[in-house]
Amino acid sequence: MKKILAVVRREFVERVRTKAFVISTVLLPVFMVAMVLLPALMMSGGDRTTRVAVVDASGMDLGQSLSRALAAEKIGSGEQAKARYTVQVFPATAADVAKVRGDLIASTGFSDRTHKDGWDGVLVLTDDTLASGKLAYYGSNVGSLEAMARLQRGVSNALAGVRLGKSGVDAALVRRAMAPADMDTTKVSDGKLTGQSGQASFFIAYFMGFILYIAILIYGQQTMTSVIEEKTSRIMEVLTSSLTPFQMLLGKVLGVGAAGLAQMLIWGGSVFLLSSQRAPLAGLFGIGAGAMNSFPIPTMPAGLLMVFLVYFALGFLLYGALYAAIGAMCNTIQETQQYAIFVTVFILVGFFAVFALIKDPTGQLGVTMSYIPFFAPFTMPVRWSLTSVPPLELALSLGLMLVALLACVWLAARIYRTGILMYGKKPSWGELWRWIRA
Repeated sequence: MKKILAVVRREFVERVRTKAFVISTVLLPVFMVAMVLLPALMMSGGDRTTRVAVVDASGMDLGQSLSRALAAEKIGSGEQAKARYTVQVFPATAADVAKVRGDLIASTGFSDRTHKDGWDGVLVLTDDTLASGKLAYYGSNVGSLEAMARLQRGVSNALAGVRLGKSGVDAALVRRAMAPADMDTTKVSDGKLTGQSGQASFFIAYFMGFILYIAILIYGQQTMTSVIEEKTSRIMEVLTSSLTPFQMLLGKVLGVGAAGLAQMLIWGGSVFLLSSQRAPLAGLFGIGAGAMNSFPIPTMPAGLLMVFLVYFALGFLLYGALYAAIGAMCNTIQETQQYAIFVTVFILVGFFAVFALIKDPTGQLGVTMSYIPFFAPFTMPVRWSLTSVPPLELALSLGLMLVALLACVWLAARIYRTGILMYGKKPSWGELWRWIRA
């Protein structure tokens, strides 16, 4: 046992003290903070009152109706909400509309520092605007698609209100009748409310599948590369004098897996801190609570976290043993690609099965793949996060995982035992079969 622990300690230390491990461990939390704060900063930064000058050449006071409609739009909600638009109407005729428009455009597009009384945009209404909906806008913010879409919606609602009023229909009544539904989604598991929204369940499922895919692919290949390096440097010949091949295989897989698990714990702790300390973070960066809450970080329940970690450990041991066996079979990194592609295909299929589960977590495909040991590390945690999984089905999936793990470790150990001291050409499939039978 002491010899296995010595190998585990060496592999763990070799991984965690590298610059790549430190950088990747730090960058993901930084990236998560940026993904939460940047959209909120962008939203809060763009939420300022826009000064619009309306040139009304419609001949029917259309500008006043438009002014009232735009003035009713607010930034935020509650008592702290501020006007989204400040509108001033400039009446004009068909003869002088070009002159009025030109004078206003001359005061448009300046920063507040150079021209405090300037306009952000000029909206021109003609006598054909009400009938055709055609109008022109000249502004400094026309490159903002979101701002232009919001302004267009406001103008469209104002025109619709005027048209309905001229037809004898109460525009306010129509707006109330056509108000869109606002549906909140909450997950139910075993007849109990979990408190998770549908959006939170989706993000948790996708996040777990993606992290597991990246971790197994990266750390599994690191295990394979480590075996190749020790084999080509002939260190294996020294190690075999004091360690059995099984001890080397188990120590190497456990050591690399422990480094990956440590990184998972750091990332998981970062997610927990971000989800629980959103208010202090918002205050630190001067972001409003409303903007911060519009980008919530879903929290992971304790039961789901345990299921994820168990399947992560079992999945990594299974794939790590196979990658180590491939490393023992080959002499160079280039040679490993011929055999590693088979393992990588299983990982890819397991990852893409996550999308099928997100679409239908109770479907036959998702249920079946959660029992297949090579795919269960990806599918069962996602299935658990999206729907209720009976304990018997979870136990059956874990049991099959353990059986497959023991079979893969036994197979990998027999290949590893012979392959670590074999140099020269890579073995054929017939030679591999003889190694296993020996």
